[in-house]
Amino acid sequence: MQRFMITFVLLITFLISGCSNPNTVLSGDAPPDVSLTIDDEMYGTILGSYCWSSARLTECVDTAGPVELMEGKEPIKVQSGEPILLVMDFEPKPNNVCLSKIENGSETEVNLKNQTFAAPKDKGIYYYAYSVRWTDEIEEHVSYADAFYAFAIEVQ
Repeated sequence: MQRFMITFVLLITFLISGCSNPNTVLSGDAPPDVSLTIDDEMYGTILGSYCWSSARLTECVDTAGPVELMEGKEPIKVQSGEPILLVMDFEPKPNNVCLSKIENGSETEVNLKNQTFAAPKDKGIYYYAYSVRWTDEIEEHVSYADAFYAFAIEVQ
């Protein structure tokens, strides 16, 4: 009987510790805000579609695409080649990020270095989608949350 109790306690301990990953619990009821820093000024982005899992709830919200979300909003005015920093004041940071520029209905991936990219050289209005995912560090196909943020810049 004592052997059974020890085995039972060890099994329960193993299950509890194996099934609880402290990195999977995200705080808040929605994805964190993302802002842009351009020439020491902060600018907001618009939260698009997301799925968010926290200790309190799991929720998925579907929105229009980045261009449609920015409709009627004033683009941020920037200079050609100006550095733009994406800022998310949240821990843990997403472990997968992707920045896409939308132009004439097609998306092009933009290289990020330390969450910074350069504004395009040519004048015009450019739309962006900043996609982020919090995934399991061991099982790469397990996602705890994802979101995209829309913004537009106007190169002068």
